[in-house]
Formats: sequence, structure tokens, C-alpha cells
Amino acid sequence: MPFDIEFDIEQAIQRLRQAVQPYPKAAMFELAAQGYESLFEQLIACIISIRTYDEVSLPVAKRLFAGARTPADMVRLTPAEIDALIRDCTYHEAKAQQIWDIANAIIQEYGGELPCDLNVLLAFKGVGPKCAHLALGIGCGQPYISVDVHVHRVTNRWGYVSTRTPEKTLAALEAKLPQAYWVEINQLLVPFGKHICTGNLPKCSSCLLLDLCQQVGVEKHR
Repeated sequence: MPFDIEFDIEQAIQRLRQAVQPYPKAAMFELAAQGYESLFEQLIACIISIRTYDEVSLPVAKRLFAGARTPADMVRLTPAEIDALIRDCTYHEAKAQQIWDIANAIIQEYGGELPCDLNVLLAFKGVGPKCAHLALGIGCGQPYISVDVHVHRVTNRWGYVSTRTPEKTLAALEAKLPQAYWVEINQLLVPFGKHICTGNLPKCSSCLLLDLCQQVGVEKHR
């Protein structure tokens, strides 16, 4: 019987919830827990987080939102003022202009309220499926899977999917992961991938999911 049929995703999710309890939440979910849960805030926070560690992107997003939590607030700032607030994140100058442009487009085209619509989000320059899916999942409660490096690596390491790119992992997970876990899988696998199922030397010997995992591609571990 193929391994992926035997993989108990229900059991895996239960164990993941326990395994990640000691670790900080992923930045977007932590922001939501602190009250920054609107679709606009989630989208802007995700843009800030691109190529930036959570430890940096979380305080940067909060600093920006201290003065601008809505599109109307954001366009009152200049791109240069936004840049000054987010300059600790990677590609801050380009992101500052992108953030202002998105806020302005929301005002001009949608009356200042960002609709919970995937096509609307993907139409913004620089917004891809990862950010759009995560923002819609957290901000609107819509069932979308957001595949980042951790989701891609861990689900392939388990043997739950067998894919070479995040895009193909997304398609594979959409085909087999129960929809109830579509948003939560990112919430769980980001801290799990950062602290336990790491890229190099994963902590297999102490992992709560070891007996479920095929350890695909793991040559050395702790």
C-alpha cells in the first residue's frame, strides 16, 4: 500500500498542535491574535514579511499599523513615510511604494473596503497566491492553503505529497488535505518547520510525528 494512503493526517494535525505549543506563532497569526485581523492588515503584513524573518516583520508591521490600519490612513502617508516605518524589512523601498499603491487602488476602485475576493488580491502587483491565500484565510475565514518553504518541505518529508515546487505542493494539498485544515496547516507548519522539522538536521529523535513520517530526503538528523 502506498505510504501516502497510510499517512494519518488527522493524527498528524493533533500532534502538530501539541508540538508547536512552546514556540511563537507565525507572524500573520500572531498579528491576528493581537487584533490586526482585517484583510487589509493581513495582506500588508504578508507583503512586509516576504523574504523577512518573523522576528523582524512582526514589529515592523505593528509600527506601520500604529499610524495606518486602513487604506484611507495609509494613503495619507507618502511612500517615503511608509518606507521610513518599514525600513527594517527586506526590499523596504519597493514594498513601501507597493503598499501605497494597493491602498490607493482600494480607495479608487473599491470605495476603501478591500473585498474578500482572490482575483482582486492577485490583481495587485507583487501579490502572489501565498500572500493572497494566507490573508483570505485569516482575514476572511475563507478556505485557502498558503504554501511557504516550511509547508512545502515538511509535507514532502512526511511523504504526504511528492512534489518539486511549492506550486505543485499547493495543487497536491488542495486535492487531498481535508478542507478543515487548509488555513491551519500553515499556522502549524511554520513554527514546526522553523524549530523542529528544520531544513538541516531536523530534530527527528524527539519529534512527536516520527512514527508517521517517511523522512523523505533526510540524511542526517538530531
